[in-house]
Amino acid sequence: MTGIPQLDAGRLAALIGPAAAADAVAAALLGGLDPESCPPRSAIGVPGGGELLLMPAASGSYAGVKIAGVAPGNPARGLPRITGSYLLLDGPTLRPLALLDGAALTALRTPAVSALALRHLAPVGRPLRVVLFGSGPQAYGHLEAALAEREVAEVVVVARDREGAGRLAGHARTLGPAARTGTPQDVAEADLVICCTTAREPLFDGRLVGPGATVVAVGSHEPTARETDTALVRRAAVYVESRAAALREAGDLLVPEAEGAIGPGHITGTLADLVGGRMPAGGPRSCPQLFKSVGMAWEDLAVAVALYEAAGV
Repeated sequence: MTGIPQLDAGRLAALIGPAAAADAVAAALLGGLDPESCPPRSAIGVPGGGELLLMPAASGSYAGVKIAGVAPGNPARGLPRITGSYLLLDGPTLRPLALLDGAALTALRTPAVSALALRHLAPVGRPLRVVLFGSGPQAYGHLEAALAEREVAEVVVVARDREGAGRLAGHARTLGPAARTGTPQDVAEADLVICCTTAREPLFDGRLVGPGATVVAVGSHEPTARETDTALVRRAAVYVESRAAALREAGDLLVPEAEGAIGPGHITGTLADLVGGRMPAGGPRSCPQLFKSVGMAWEDLAVAVALYEAAGV
């Protein structure tokens, strides 16, 4: 598209990090945005096994829409799995303001939402031992998000791609904490477990997770795919971006519900509840805290606006 500013991946990466993006998401919630009213994403299958997603949102002085592609076969072709573009619009006139790289926006938005959840759910008062599942762009973004929100003593990377896990562990060491590769059993000693993978089945035994630990799962928005198991979900306090979205798309919750292990009322609270101070804060915890994210259009809009304003275009 010509005639409007285009913000490519390199420029977006230099504008703001997960902490500032999390501030933008929090500001949207504190400004009265209701995630429960956000329209559901539209998804269609594409020949060859891919999926095309359409995610529109409007709030305040802005509107926008993300067109994203999920192409599972792309990594084997040397291409990114997530593609797409974000069109930001002036709210009152619907005049196009900027075209943003959609994959780069998603790579920032998802860690930003997790960072905001971590502000309220992650243990405090001591350096944390983090177990990070995955070695792709979201894993790098979530490492940065965790370091922005808490002091980290050690990072353990668990991934199917051993070389990728080693590279991420090496990168983590350059940022300060000790880091190594590990196995799913490492969750037994973790304070924070972050799951950002393409897995469709649970990554670890949820019975191993300690009662004081926090788990963040962001890898799936499909009702039949999950990264966490029924054992963890059943014993955890569960937080989501939106009850309606979670009950449409969060396989981590829908699979245990289909098994009869939990009911729809098992959700403890939402991100808006946490940001708005409507949930108990601090103190020892008797069960793990689980934040399950499916990714929502209002979050894309909040972060896109923050990037656009930071760019000053």
